[in-house]
Amino acid sequence: MNAKAKNIFYCFLGVVIIGLGCALFKQSHCGNDAFTALNITISERTGISLGTVTVLMNCFYLIFPLIWGRKYINVGTILNGVLLGYIVDFFFKLINGICGDPSSFLIQLLWLVPAVIVISLGISLYQTADLGVGPYDYLALGLRDHLHFPYFACRIFTDSLCALIAFLMGGLIGIGTLLCALCLGPFTQFFDQAVSQKLMPKTE
Repeated sequence: MNAKAKNIFYCFLGVVIIGLGCALFKQSHCGNDAFTALNITISERTGISLGTVTVLMNCFYLIFPLIWGRKYINVGTILNGVLLGYIVDFFFKLINGICGDPSSFLIQLLWLVPAVIVISLGISLYQTADLGVGPYDYLALGLRDHLHFPYFACRIFTDSLCALIAFLMGGLIGIGTLLCALCLGPFTQFFDQAVSQKLMPKTE
C-alpha cells in the first residue's frame, strides 16, 4: 500500500473512531462536544436521525470553505461530512442496546474516560492524514485566516456558539462538553506522537 492509500485508510479509520468516541459521549448522558451536541439537539427536536441531521448541517457548513477556503477541501472533508453522523448513530444504538442507560452518575462519569481517549485517537489519525478538514472544523480556520485572530480563540468562539444554540434549544450541555474543551487537545497531541505520526509517512 503506497503512502497516499495509507493516509486515506487511516483518515477513514479516524472518522470511524471519532464516531465511536462521540457515541460513548452520548452514552454517558453528560454532554458531547459542541458540534455533536447541537446536531443531537436538532435531531431530538425534529425527529430526524442524527446521521441525516449531521449531513445536512455539514452541507450548510461546506458553503463557507467552498467560497473562502477550497484548499481545505479534500477526501477527508467528504468522509467526515457524509459518514460521521451515521457512524455515531450506529455505535450509540449498539452500545445503548447492549448496556442500557447509565444507572448512576458514577457510571455516567466512567463512560467519559474511554470517550475522551477514543475520540482523541480518532482526531489524531484524521488530522495526521492531512486530507482536508471537516466542514465544521473549517469555520475556526476560516475566521483565523480572514480575521487574523488566534486559532484557539476562533475555535472557542465557534464551539461556544454551537453550545449556546444547543442549550437554548434545550439540549444537553454538561461535563462532557467541558471535558472536550479541556482534554481533547492534549490527548490528541499525545496520540499524534505516540501513534499517528508513526503510522503515516508524510506525503509531498
